[in-house]
Amino acid sequence: MLAEVHKQKRVEWARKHLNDRWDRTLFTDETAFQLFRNTVERWYKGKRPVRRIPKDRTKIMAWGGFCAKGKTSLFCFKQIMNAEFYVEILRTHAPEISQMLGSRWRFQQDNDPKHTSRLAKAFIEENFPQVLEWPSNSPDLNPIENLWSIIKSKVEKRMPKNLDDLENFMIEEWENIPESVLINFSYSMRRRCELIIENNGERIPY
Repeated sequence: MLAEVHKQKRVEWARKHLNDRWDRTLFTDETAFQLFRNTVERWYKGKRPVRRIPKDRTKIMAWGGFCAKGKTSLFCFKQIMNAEFYVEILRTHAPEISQMLGSRWRFQQDNDPKHTSRLAKAFIEENFPQVLEWPSNSPDLNPIENLWSIIKSKVEKRMPKNLDDLENFMIEEWENIPESVLINFSYSMRRRCELIIENNGERIPY
């Protein structure tokens, strides 16, 4: 449940950005892809309920970014991310982002402490032309969450048998996302802003 202060800030943000041009905003985030996301049932004696236990918690993390004009390559990793590693990811992808968007674009990230560290802020301010401030506790505003959901569903249907399969499928499905999906998700931002305002800052069905 969102606190009132967060709802108010979400409404203020939505009003401020309602009429923005969203085609040159690069939406970014990282997410985890699980190997063997399905579960097994385990029965216990007596009348205790069935407990569902994950088969395997092995995972691969991924970072990516997209806009209406295209997407970055997908960066896959298994180590724990810290501020230094996050900056290295951004440094690695900065040339391809510049090639895709030129000098007039806006960088979006959430408020994860790694993203807002002094190290990350310094790199972003020096290398990216503009940063979009982001309201706290607002994954429903970020269209990359919808993109992750699509890719995870497609990867899961392919039933990867090991981590190599998982990583290969992640990259393939990321690369196969149609441009029309990227455009639609980018331009959904106006409607998201409208819904935030209409719902007084409450979470929206995205």
